[in-house]
Amino acid sequence: MNLDKEPDLTPALVNELGLKHLLVRFPLNDMDNIEKYLAFIKGLNAESILLNVMQDSDSIKDQKLLKEQFERVFELFSPYVQVFQIGTTINRSKWGFFSVNQYLRFYQTAYRIKKASYPQLKLLGPSVIDFEYHYLVHALFNFFRLKYDAISALLYVDRRGAPENTQMGMDLISKIHLMYALATISPKSSNEIIITETNWPLSGTAPYAPTSEHECIDEDCYADYMVRYYLLALCSSMVKCVYWHQLIAPGYGLIDNRNNKILKRPAYSAFKTMLEQLQGSKVLSFVQHKDFYEIIAEQGDEIIQVLWCNDTSYELYFDKEVEIISRDGEVSISKTAKLSGSPIYCKELS
Repeated sequence: MNLDKEPDLTPALVNELGLKHLLVRFPLNDMDNIEKYLAFIKGLNAESILLNVMQDSDSIKDQKLLKEQFERVFELFSPYVQVFQIGTTINRSKWGFFSVNQYLRFYQTAYRIKKASYPQLKLLGPSVIDFEYHYLVHALFNFFRLKYDAISALLYVDRRGAPENTQMGMDLISKIHLMYALATISPKSSNEIIITETNWPLSGTAPYAPTSEHECIDEDCYADYMVRYYLLALCSSMVKCVYWHQLIAPGYGLIDNRNNKILKRPAYSAFKTMLEQLQGSKVLSFVQHKDFYEIIAEQGDEIIQVLWCNDTSYELYFDKEVEIISRDGEVSISKTAKLSGSPIYCKELS
């Protein structure tokens, strides 16, 4: 979430969704308003907040200024934030970095301050966007004196359509496996992975969509793909957390705030339902059947079966009637389930 997108409404929306873990973005080029960001964070009701410290092109080139900025950020936010994502989108020059080494020097500045004065803090990097692992390899294997407490990744798969689709023969879970393997053998990081940004662009939202209309999808597909992305990433057992980008954004958020209105998209209900059914649960198994996908999860004393297809259809029969919760939270009782691209949650009747 961003301070410039409905900050007064955000706390209530967070509570309505039942969100416990939040990511707030803070750009270093907005240091003059740092106290406003601090007040915003204090007003959020969350178990944990990850602060994404976004690079400023001026301080990237000025080591003295950069050091002063990081010292100020850690001093103000450390009582309320324990995890910091240092930089973002390092493999796109329009964001300020023109080489991985330039980013590593940036990260190293924050790392040295953390080691000297804030050892309790957790720093994330290197925040490579998309499936461009040659940048990640460089960031994980080098001669800089630094370490990532966890790997942050902006793992978008939107240009391939559904999250189950492949790129160079690799679907979302395969990409996560590769990232985990690199993190495990790197001397620069733990093998903990946190996906700090992902989404799909929405059709008809130009100029707010970050891609051309060709890559955009409709709101129902967006809701389906979002839930399926979470299911696939978390059932990989290699991803600690996924942060959706973002709560409010006309071209790609759960909420559209154009024309001074707050319009909750289908993805908002889908996100809320997913949290209600699965937040805090333990994945017991994941099976990719010939015609559909299946996750079995344990939520307290309750077993939840999550089912969906990759944009096809399939009719599944149960031995007895079960409770079926739709992607958006509608409840029905049936012995059959018509599976589609919209995930459903199935439970035994009590």
